[in-house]
Amino acid sequence: MAKYLLLKHYRGAPSPVNDVPMDQWTPEEVTAHVRYMQDFAARLERTGELVDVQALSPEGTFVRSDGEGRPPVTDGPFAETKDLIAGWIMIDVDVYERALELAGELSAAPGAGGRPLHEWLEVRPLLAALPTITE
Repeated sequence: MAKYLLLKHYRGAPSPVNDVPMDQWTPEEVTAHVRYMQDFAARLERTGELVDVQALSPEGTFVRSDGEGRPPVTDGPFAETKDLIAGWIMIDVDVYERALELAGELSAAPGAGGRPLHEWLEVRPLLAALPTITE
């Protein structure tokens, strides 16, 4: 089994076919989209392929160590994940092709007008364990 992140983007990926921003959807369209996502996750949970699923809040902050005292905090001017990543589903599947298949299904979540988004999803494998060095 291998783990993959299926990343949903706010922006930064090619535009979906149904390219109406979610803040312009009706409440019923948002509900249908969320229900699709929940049903998708529930199905993967039943098959044992779901590891985690999370939607991200648009709030976020960059933090780094400055070596002493309180670390500096900024809200930009860098491209930030809060502007890019809307959420993720982590899956654990037997083969890469299954990860692609699931990403394709997730891409078809409904959007404006109840039509599939056909959005681009990023499929990222988790880094495999590093080899142990013995002396």
